[in-house]
Amino acid sequence: MKFGTSGLRGLVVDLEGRASALYATAFARHLLEAGLAKPGDPVLVGRDFRASSPGISATCIGALQRAGLCAIDCGAVPTPALALYGMKLSAACLMITGSHIPDDRNGIKFYRADGEIDKQDEIRITAIAGAMADEEIDATPGEASDQHVEAEALFVERNVMLLAPDALAGLRVGVYQHSTVARDLFVQVLEKLGAQVVPLGRSERFIPVDTEAVSAETIALLQGWAPQYHLDAIVSADGDGDRPLVADEKGQPLRGDLLGLITANFLHAKVVATPVTSNSRIESAGDYRVVRTKVGSPFVIAAMQSAADAGETAIVGFEANGGTLTGSDFTVAGGTLKALPTRDSFLPALATLSLVAKAKQPLSRIVADHPLAFAAADRLENFPVETSAALMAHLRAADDNLAAFLAPIGSVAVKSDIDGLRATLEDGRIIHLRPSGNAPEMRCYVEAPDERAALELLAQGLDLIRRWAAERNR
Repeated sequence: MKFGTSGLRGLVVDLEGRASALYATAFARHLLEAGLAKPGDPVLVGRDFRASSPGISATCIGALQRAGLCAIDCGAVPTPALALYGMKLSAACLMITGSHIPDDRNGIKFYRADGEIDKQDEIRITAIAGAMADEEIDATPGEASDQHVEAEALFVERNVMLLAPDALAGLRVGVYQHSTVARDLFVQVLEKLGAQVVPLGRSERFIPVDTEAVSAETIALLQGWAPQYHLDAIVSADGDGDRPLVADEKGQPLRGDLLGLITANFLHAKVVATPVTSNSRIESAGDYRVVRTKVGSPFVIAAMQSAADAGETAIVGFEANGGTLTGSDFTVAGGTLKALPTRDSFLPALATLSLVAKAKQPLSRIVADHPLAFAAADRLENFPVETSAALMAHLRAADDNLAAFLAPIGSVAVKSDIDGLRATLEDGRIIHLRPSGNAPEMRCYVEAPDERAALELLAQGLDLIRRWAAERNR
């Protein structure tokens, strides 16, 4: 088991039982030893709809109780809702979720009472777990009081206050429900804001939806539903509801970094923290200061905290997957929106729908007029971690290696290795190669002058990765 860009992840067969009890115990010991909690303090436990999540959740509840903390079961609830409720109760949290990855994998996200843990917390939890390697670990499941109703109600209240009453009246919005824990709350919030809601595609089987690299199957569904039900937009999220998926009236998904940018402008942000994988033109698309980070919410949160410590205000963070965070309070239609430094899918979805309602134009038209460069992203799934590591080591070993690898596409003008390898070609196109931090996947991000060129560059980049891996394995 290891920490990735956000939380601990691994195969279900490796995480169930002892491993989940071990890391829940290590988390509890870290909280107690660091003075972040005292014996008897509450710890909230939430989960997604994966088949393995209820069992892992029960195991973690039992482990927390045996470690001297008071576990509270928040059931199947979006990650941002769990984090929000934890901040209200000054309680740490565990979220059992594998986010967008397949059902044979799962994970645990950890939260202190003040929000998501940072990289130093991860190091300490890992060290404690390592020191416990030879201990007898009790993995007996536990039961706890249920407060999912309270957690959901607080989250609905937060999102309804974003906009004026009936701000979305006149909009017909589809909610692709699949197996996301955000599915019912999306319907509630949109209806309270006046939208006519059409629930779509609800599934009792877990469906992994990656909002950063939307599958062809998902796009086909969206493009079929949009005209069939005369929709102005379709909204959805990944498994644990912290990454948004928003499609226009034609069923075409919007890029996550565009959703984040729309949100930053909606909130009149003065500081934007976003990873290097987000569009390169974000700096020129609004009146704010941009801080670029490595990929992963802990890095975005650290950048937001640094800005807050420097006395800056109106701080927003977002990732290329669309997950949007707030690092400071904001004034919105219903009052004060308190800072929530964890990824959220509702804020960017509602900000985008608000833009459609105000502009009284199709979402596709609004997007077409946006100043960002055309971009695309995809990944190679089931790509061995050791192969992606070998590729990145090879490309970093010498400038000539990167130049030779990308020669079939173009000549490298500038490169950056903040997170993965990002090359700007002499003709201005950009290609960014990056192994996933939490799954056996190799990701590729590109930018180009138009959509056709972006898709062509993406296909070329993925093909180069495949060819290199095939040659290495001969």
